[in-house]
Amino acid sequence: MPADTPLQVRILDAIRDVPAAQWDALVAEGAPPFVRHAWLSAMEESGSATEDTGWAPHHLTLWRGKKLVAAAPAYLKFHSMGEYIYDFGWANAAAQLGVEYYPKLLVGGPLSPATVPRFLTAPGEDAGSLRRALLQAAVDSAQEQDCSGVHVLYPTDEEADFLEEAGLARRITLQFHWKNPGYKSYDDYLARFDSKRRNQLKRERGAAATQGIQLRTVRGADLTEEHARRAYTFYTSTCERHAWGQVQLTPGFFERVFRDLPHAVEMVEAVKDGKVIAGAFNLATPERLYGRYWGCTEEHPFLHFNVCLYHSVDDCIRSGRKVFEPGAGGEHKVSRGFEPTAVHSAHLIFDKRLDKAVRSFLRMEHARLAPAVEEAERICGLKPWGALPAPGSTGT
Repeated sequence: MPADTPLQVRILDAIRDVPAAQWDALVAEGAPPFVRHAWLSAMEESGSATEDTGWAPHHLTLWRGKKLVAAAPAYLKFHSMGEYIYDFGWANAAAQLGVEYYPKLLVGGPLSPATVPRFLTAPGEDAGSLRRALLQAAVDSAQEQDCSGVHVLYPTDEEADFLEEAGLARRITLQFHWKNPGYKSYDDYLARFDSKRRNQLKRERGAAATQGIQLRTVRGADLTEEHARRAYTFYTSTCERHAWGQVQLTPGFFERVFRDLPHAVEMVEAVKDGKVIAGAFNLATPERLYGRYWGCTEEHPFLHFNVCLYHSVDDCIRSGRKVFEPGAGGEHKVSRGFEPTAVHSAHLIFDKRLDKAVRSFLRMEHARLAPAVEEAERICGLKPWGALPAPGSTGT
């Protein structure tokens, strides 16, 4: 199809409305699974991300004839749960102004706080012009749906720059990632800490052996339907244990992901007396590990650290992975060598009064981040991380 053939915008009410092969042809090799057709399909087909759960699929696609040339996963949101870029205060401010904050249009994936490309374009195409067309489609569609605005969550640094240049308000928040500078062994990782901290980490990791607990990672062909059922059990156990927890994923989600993405799924299990008592459901690429959901049926000191952090750090070193992203939040990770890392979002509020208030808030929030980073560096004993990237610049 000639490059000058007019583009057509189509809004998809379900990811199944586009063939998996066409969607995944836009996804770069080695990209995280969160943007792939099988992941989004598992979310939607399992009933985890639907209009009934507050996630109405509204995917933005660009076509030349019958060829899909660009796409952005998107959802009409009727609440702010499961996003991990917290805007509950913005919704309260909107109410005070008499503005209906929901629905809003979210460009990103459900329940997946990981940086991945949000504007997918076909190889050989003008990515810049297609990004602009997708963003315009998002704004136009959001206005047609009476949304309060457009929110792009966890874009890449390059995409965040583009969105800010296009006039969206850029937000920078922190996650804590483990980074591998080239460790040859777990002892190399421990050597970065002072003696007191090193002994603490050894003691915490060694607790599993004294408790009679063995840790293992199950992946690939060794994964079974039973592992999918365990993943759901552990996920719900954590949700139900905490006041902020809300069960949003269904058993069918785990069944589909274990079945359709076996190359990307990993399950860390803790075994005691022949019984699996805890587990962590993770996703992986050759270079990165993504921690997602964990849970346990028995409580033991340091069990969480061993299942969710130490075992996987060791596994990343052995496999040569460069980064381990254990998910949103968790300042406790800092003292265990996880580094403060900037993640991005971009926001356009249609009500001028609310948009002005949000931008003012973001300027103040950004000013408070630098001291937080300095404190994190002090706790984990890292070399200076450098100046926090200001809106308009990149940073990792």
